[in-house]
Amino acid sequence: MDHILSLIIFFPAFAGLLGFVVHKDSAKAYAITVAAIEFFLTLWLWVGFDTSHGGMQFVEFAPLVESFGVSYYLGVDGISLFLVMLSTFMTLIALIGLSIKEDVKNLVISVLFLEMTMVGVFLSLDVVLFYLFWEMSLLPMLYIIGAWGSGERVYAAVKFFLYTFFGSVFMLVGILVMAYLYFQQTGVWSFALPDWYAMSLPLNVQMWLFGAFFLGFAIKVPMVPFHTWLPYAHGQAPTIGSVILAAVLLKMGTYGFVRFSLPLFPDASATFMIPIAIVAIIMVIYTAMIAYAQEDMKQVIAYSSISHMGIIILGTFALNAEGITGSIFLMISHGIVSGALFMLVGVIYERRHTKLMSEFGGLASVMPGFATIFGIMLMGSVGLPLTIGFVGEFLALMGFFKVSILLTALAGSGIILGAIYMLTLYKRSFFGVVTNEANKNLIDLNKRELTALVPLVILVVLLGVYPKPILGPIDMSVKKMISLMEYKASEPDTKDMLRRVNTIQEVR
Repeated sequence: MDHILSLIIFFPAFAGLLGFVVHKDSAKAYAITVAAIEFFLTLWLWVGFDTSHGGMQFVEFAPLVESFGVSYYLGVDGISLFLVMLSTFMTLIALIGLSIKEDVKNLVISVLFLEMTMVGVFLSLDVVLFYLFWEMSLLPMLYIIGAWGSGERVYAAVKFFLYTFFGSVFMLVGILVMAYLYFQQTGVWSFALPDWYAMSLPLNVQMWLFGAFFLGFAIKVPMVPFHTWLPYAHGQAPTIGSVILAAVLLKMGTYGFVRFSLPLFPDASATFMIPIAIVAIIMVIYTAMIAYAQEDMKQVIAYSSISHMGIIILGTFALNAEGITGSIFLMISHGIVSGALFMLVGVIYERRHTKLMSEFGGLASVMPGFATIFGIMLMGSVGLPLTIGFVGEFLALMGFFKVSILLTALAGSGIILGAIYMLTLYKRSFFGVVTNEANKNLIDLNKRELTALVPLVILVVLLGVYPKPILGPIDMSVKKMISLMEYKASEPDTKDMLRRVNTIQEVR
């Protein structure tokens, strides 16, 4: 397993190149096979992962540009392990559920290249390598939305690209400044993230650099007021694009906060804790209210995604083990649930070519299997106890409860709003009498759709009942990161705050 991380990153891209010589009629089966092998590679990684060790494992290092400290540097810990598994699993599920027939060969090749970039982001420990994978992820998604989307798909694709690329420019400036500061302190150049963790920076410098990285990550999440690209991208993207976008790409932004912002700039993170929490609460409540006002089922889920990402941000900036562990678990749970919901909307869109709730009603009597799975995913989305959504939301809110009871209560109101708009969607679409003649003969879920959706249902219930196999390794790595933050903090107030909000030693 010396080069397992390199294999996981580059296998989809290599298979994607070979895909050009595969016959178009076999392209989907080929891509599913590749994605299945990739997922089993990550399962192998999990089997070999030492869950009692919170540091980086399976590290690979090779110098690339020694004079400037650029290297091929990979590693995985409890924080990144399950995000890698989420990426490979949801890619496999999205390909199984794929129903597009036009130019499917180029589509699945684009998806395989996108998978490489997503996994590369989560495994890179060299910041230049991280940035390359981060930027390369824009191109396949730009192509997927622009070529296979609907309506104003080109406008949506360009808006997605410009927004995220704009934030990346500021992040690049921050990366270059960090490398220069490291050179000033040590006399050598390095872009290795563990080397940067050893740096001590004054608060004023931290605040400027925190802002540079923050813009890149916040737009990717996306945080209010940078959120407007996401509903448009979801609205025009094909189902497979929406599934991967919601399940994985958004998590790259929140992962960036955990991997970069908190350990590199602990004093700035503590300084901006409350302002960012207020923005996160605005995300939760404001986008929940917008979701309630939508008539399009896909737009309801799109705004719901932004609202749930607000809870993830809140838990992350609680700066304690409960909050950060909960936010990472919520990244995984939201990826599974939102991906499933977008896939379900895609199922009904294939049959009726509309996503308007006013066009439905009484679907539960016509498509009982579809209604059952949609209901389970809805319960996971609103955070019903014993579903996967409850665990992460509870821990994230519990973590911030130690910071501010009032702000946590306001954020908790978003969960109530979430239940209102999701149950309203379900009532209008599934209950009542079938009044539209076009809905009376709809076909329930077929074997392909069940193959894609049933594993997601199992995970929503299983990890809601027993989340420990995932929470344990995450918690180990989060505690190691918090110890680093406390050690690096130069402001006494930051040290006191970190000690105060980290009184509980273990997430059980």
